[in-house]
Amino acid sequence: METTSRAVAQTPAGEGGEQSPSARRTVDGYLRAPFPWYGLDEAFTGPRWLMQVGTAADGVVEHGSIGHGDEPSVRNEHTAGGEQDAKERFAVVVTVAAHPVRRSPDGTGLLEATSVSSAAWLAGVGLLSFTWPGQMDHSLRDDWLEQQTETAWVLADDLDGPDWTALSLPVDGVPTPFHYRESEFGWVLAGSTEQGVHLGAYGRGMSAYGLAFAVVKDIGAYA
Repeated sequence: METTSRAVAQTPAGEGGEQSPSARRTVDGYLRAPFPWYGLDEAFTGPRWLMQVGTAADGVVEHGSIGHGDEPSVRNEHTAGGEQDAKERFAVVVTVAAHPVRRSPDGTGLLEATSVSSAAWLAGVGLLSFTWPGQMDHSLRDDWLEQQTETAWVLADDLDGPDWTALSLPVDGVPTPFHYRESEFGWVLAGSTEQGVHLGAYGRGMSAYGLAFAVVKDIGAYA
């Protein structure tokens, strides 16, 4: 999943790291997914918004994200800890289909398996898409993003390492173990469900400790 996911995760970030409107709010891809979508449970009564889906090399929908709360803007060192951060409260839930290594449709190779690490990496890169050093020269921004993306991958590949702590949160009402970490940009967590999907999440301004996840009953209602 590494190659496909990295390409998909970096697609929304355009000039200044903002996501383009065309990359968001289309329900078509979500409806094509062969797995259930997750979001925050009914205890969350704020705004919810679609972001985008990602596909594997065979065109099958593999993952996607649903936002909750304030739609975030790009954070830089001028706003870190300042008034803008105080106003931004959001959490994004990433659903990733769980599957083993499988042969590609043309029979020429193998498609990578997905795992909790896949969800952790997608969540980490998702948080980066709303983070950008405002003082950095434009010519260096791609290098910065590539470096931070590699760091997110290394962290996601070592979920039992010292950068992660254990956190139990409800999923469909059942206490479920998650891997959790905080950074200067926000927080990231990842775990698995009994419904055959892995969950990742990231956010700022909303405490991860009070979250609960549930299957989205009607993703078509987001259209």
